[in-house]
Amino acid sequence: MPEHLGDHVVVAGAGLVGLATAFELRRRGAAVTVVDPRPAWGATRAAAGMLAPIAETQYGQERLYPLMRASAAEYPDFVERVTAATGLPTGYRTEETLVVAADAADAQSLSDLASHQIASGMDVQEISTREARHLEPALAPRLSGAVRIVSDRQVDPRMLASALVETLNCPHLTTIGDVPDAGPAQWLTSRVDTVLTSRREPRQATGVQLDTGELIPADAVVVATGLTANTMGGLPEGLDLRLRPVFGDILRLRVPETALAPGESHLLTRTVRAQVLGRPVYMVPREDRTLVLGATSREDGRESVLAGGVHQLLRDARAVVPAIDDCDVLEMMARARPGTSDDLPYVGKTSVAGLVISTGHFRHGILLTPVASRLAAELVTGVLDPRTDHESDAAFLADTDPARHSNPAPEAPFTTPESYPQMHGGLA
Repeated sequence: MPEHLGDHVVVAGAGLVGLATAFELRRRGAAVTVVDPRPAWGATRAAAGMLAPIAETQYGQERLYPLMRASAAEYPDFVERVTAATGLPTGYRTEETLVVAADAADAQSLSDLASHQIASGMDVQEISTREARHLEPALAPRLSGAVRIVSDRQVDPRMLASALVETLNCPHLTTIGDVPDAGPAQWLTSRVDTVLTSRREPRQATGVQLDTGELIPADAVVVATGLTANTMGGLPEGLDLRLRPVFGDILRLRVPETALAPGESHLLTRTVRAQVLGRPVYMVPREDRTLVLGATSREDGRESVLAGGVHQLLRDARAVVPAIDDCDVLEMMARARPGTSDDLPYVGKTSVAGLVISTGHFRHGILLTPVASRLAAELVTGVLDPRTDHESDAAFLADTDPARHSNPAPEAPFTTPESYPQMHGGLA
């Protein structure tokens, strides 16, 4: 197990969660190797970057909402650290979210959900469609309902990923306390095939074997590979990661000047989400006058962009914002998001000392990045950030325990989440 903070950690997977975990590990003095054949090219590449714990909350997600809310609260400090280290933009914006309904049935559904959210203590404001059109003049005139969520935010996942890569490449990084910086990360454009462990009990992670056959020794391993985590060799026997691929089609549009009203610089100034005949659609504006339009949700295993999905997105978006018709299509993309059976991610230790899992973040991966990366890095190093509120960490780790779906439980004993806040010496 790690005996000092400069020990070597392999992070398998370089989506946004993996990159942020590597960044948080380096802040805590670890020497980091990141393994991914194409960093930030999976679900991160397609993600819209909505930081919307309220708008994303649905019925039956009472355990997920506190985790999303906590991560959203950590985002300002998180992006501030990234920007301070690199000077690069992250696309973090504080504009609110409008949620609108296309017809009476959609309006009733929206109102029912808003009532449920308000009863749960969430800051949701039901407003008139006239008020909504005052806020966003590009909205269609015959909408049937609207909700305003002022606490929602957004980030540009591509910008943030690029900035995180730079934090790992920069010669020096400000660390927590007096911990020495171990220096820039090492990058391997391969895949982790197997986690290597010691033969004697208690089992300890000792490194990884790549798909090339190369062996990389390490003192700890963080598995943040998304969907491939449950097929990786060397995980504890009986560990049941119930991951499933949920594909989504997503578009990026450019708004030409001809689509703008006189004096306007953007078609939309805030994220607009909508229900159209029961189907969800969202439009996320960027500073460069592009729009992210998404997203379908399907479990058909098809990796290509589907014509029907593109048609559905454009049809539903134009029902809410008619000027969508005048936009240029820049990009069409499909990606799979790693879903779980209860919509909660897997974040936590395993029965193998030094092996931490962080996957299954589903469509909330961008939102959950700060808290997921922090928890994983703290589990590996035992170093807590004094600026962060750790009061709820034990509850979060209990809810996201990687072994929660395993029956029987994985063979080796492991430290329970309740002991986590008292740990200060690594994965003891």
